[in-house]
Amino acid sequence: MRIRYKKWARPELESSNFYEDNPEEYKGKWKSKFENANPLHIELGCGKGSFISKLASQKQNINYIAIDLIDAMLGLAKRNIEETYKQLNLEIKNVIITRYDIERILNIFDETDNIERIYINFCNPWPRGKHHKKRLTHTKQLEKYRSFLKDGGKIYFKTDDDTLFTQSISYFSQAGFQIEKITHDLASEQAFWNGEENIETEHEIMFKEQGIKIKALIAKKITI
Repeated sequence: MRIRYKKWARPELESSNFYEDNPEEYKGKWKSKFENANPLHIELGCGKGSFISKLASQKQNINYIAIDLIDAMLGLAKRNIEETYKQLNLEIKNVIITRYDIERILNIFDETDNIERIYINFCNPWPRGKHHKKRLTHTKQLEKYRSFLKDGGKIYFKTDDDTLFTQSISYFSQAGFQIEKITHDLASEQAFWNGEENIETEHEIMFKEQGIKIKALIAKKITI
């Protein structure tokens, strides 16, 4: 998604106590950043933060790291998180946002971080063949996630794009993941996320209004 430059974003992020500008410093020791041993989940490509703000505020016993590459996006995510927590009268203690290139994600996580879950929501489908390796669900990316995702850890993936979804199923298999659940019409399966609420992103709402069915899957890291 293209977004206009926002001159306020960088100053606001730098002054925020839940923004981390140097995530490489916490590789292997993210639990020390949160100062507790709660489970750690991450969202790759958090955009404006509508998803992570709702999820993290609902699950205070889980720590979340939300990653994006664009300051303007993260600035909006910061504001969305603040507003959501304010409405619920909660202090922001279990979520961190950070700016980083996900292709270099191995610089900020390793196996000692013991990541239990990864969320990938409506990532860029990169439709041209020569760009497929840029997909967040491409085999080469999934292999990186495997290296720090704990055994049995899971990836929750949603998309509107039929081609990306079909090809991603193959990517997951190639990278050593087992597809536990899969749907080509998420709206028709109320209990798809194993009893957890389906938190809709801005993209998801927009696509549903256009009559586009949302595809989703849960992939589990297996021993290979």
